Amino acid sequence: MPKQSDKNIRNIKISPKSKIVLEERYLKKSESGEIIETPEEMFRRVASNIALADAEYKSNADIETLKDQFQSAMSNLEFLPNSPTLMNAGREYQQLSACFVLPVEDSIESIFDTVKYAALIHQSGGGTGFSFSNIRPKNDIVTSSGGKASGPISFMKVFNEATEAINQGGFRRGANMAVLRIDHPDILDFISAKDREGSLINFNISVAITDKFMKDLEENRKYSLVNPRNGAVVRQLYAREVFDKLIHAAWKNGEPGAIFIDRINDSNPTPDVGEIESTNPCGEQPLLPFESCVLGSINLTRMLIQEDGSYKINWGKLSDTIKLGVHFLDNIIDMNKYPLTETAEITRRNRKIGLGVMGFADMLLMMGIPYNSTDALNIADKLMIIFSKEADLASAKLAEERGVFPNFEKSMLNEPGSLKLRNATRTTIAPTGTLSIIANCPCGIEPIFALSYVHHILGDKHISGLHPLFEEVAREKGFYTSALVREISAKGTIKDIKSIPEDIKRIFVTARDISPEWHIRIQAAFQEHVDNAVSKTINFPQDTTKEDVERAFLLAYESGCKGITVYRDKSRMSQALSIECICEEVL
Repeated sequence: MPKQSDKNIRNIKISPKSKIVLEERYLKKSESGEIIETPEEMFRRVASNIALADAEYKSNADIETLKDQFQSAMSNLEFLPNSPTLMNAGREYQQLSACFVLPVEDSIESIFDTVKYAALIHQSGGGTGFSFSNIRPKNDIVTSSGGKASGPISFMKVFNEATEAINQGGFRRGANMAVLRIDHPDILDFISAKDREGSLINFNISVAITDKFMKDLEENRKYSLVNPRNGAVVRQLYAREVFDKLIHAAWKNGEPGAIFIDRINDSNPTPDVGEIESTNPCGEQPLLPFESCVLGSINLTRMLIQEDGSYKINWGKLSDTIKLGVHFLDNIIDMNKYPLTETAEITRRNRKIGLGVMGFADMLLMMGIPYNSTDALNIADKLMIIFSKEADLASAKLAEERGVFPNFEKSMLNEPGSLKLRNATRTTIAPTGTLSIIANCPCGIEPIFALSYVHHILGDKHISGLHPLFEEVAREKGFYTSALVREISAKGTIKDIKSIPEDIKRIFVTARDISPEWHIRIQAAFQEHVDNAVSKTINFPQDTTKEDVERAFLLAYESGCKGITVYRDKSRMSQALSIECICEEVL
């Protein structure tokens, strides 16, 4: 596999894709729009700002050392915090969180207060999740006026339009997650809410599926739809009927996804503080109402060492980077300028962070391991066991120095003999959309999408080429030709190209070469050792059947995942990823 350079970024050329993204969204600009900051200056700005949280605990000399450590980790593309931190740290906004969940109660006042709160969050670069499950169903009585309620879907449209307006002036497109419980009377309308392409364009939607529903589905029983206004049973439906409609919608265009809400609350570290009803826009961060979370990701391609001609994980370097990442993210909580006082209060009391990984697919390629293999599962399992342990130890060390999170005493983590922790959660697997472009590695734990690509980035700017690791191997082994490049560009995969050696085909698999079962098994392997949740898309070929999608949903539930998102190739006219790969702005 290709050799890896350990040079500092001061001697590393920022990739063309990274340069476009940094210039468009991250680097400081003058009032006239002129870029007045280099990438290195951006990393220094962020490092200097976040290190200031240590002023209460360390000397000035120690803080200067910490600034250098933070800057080095970012400059070397070993660790990056979520986008709002890179954009806003040390600047006017100083809003540093990526993920928020806001409550939506069953009143006009609450609904439009939440619209306002979401607008403030989107303006500063954050994303928002909502559960609309508390809103009374369509055509229910409105006692104050004697009229009929319009239902949750109508109010989702209000949120969508508000987000569209804010998108004109925000740092990046506002993103939302809408969740509705499977037992809400309007669940069938919700399932079909994005049936027409272009509807609710600023929302991802997910159905909150309960364990009871899954049991009713298994036993082919009816279940009750309950009015949240008064707890009355409105009607009963067969679980199979509703599940079939969900599967059809997911097969048709990828939405809704599902979150397994009881499983999420089973791992809620602070149930006495509140119940989790929703997640952030990409589903990896379940949060309490008003809560926010800060995310950061370690680039696994920078955590390797070459020994005897092959790559291995550098466990010592990974451990050091995890400790630094936990410290960095915990500092963000103190340096953050929260858009809402309620968010500041609950975030500081729980101090949730979500440290994760990106570049998993390229790490496997460099190690010569196919993504769809038992070896990859074993690597994922071992990696996250150690990752989780190191993150917990780092949080415990901070707790010794600074104290546990304020809600620790009444949390599920306060057990005899357990670690006293600074953070209610420590780990998350985020999608890392633009962060991965900056770090020049694949998103999160996703497989590579194609071996030939055109990235359409932030409008009309684009970069094309072969996957660099594949190109290097092809040249090294002597089968690189212009004709081969053209063939790969047409197909996006190499599985049927006879001129490529079989051992190379086995390793360089793309998302569409990998069966849904392997996608889910990888997601489940990571989820087993992650406090929060895992962002992962289960890719299907265009000719996939609804029965295939159903098997994936059931396997995700059975294997311990906290949710599932699927996508069938070409099921949308404006799909986010194709051989001409459009890079969405996410976390």
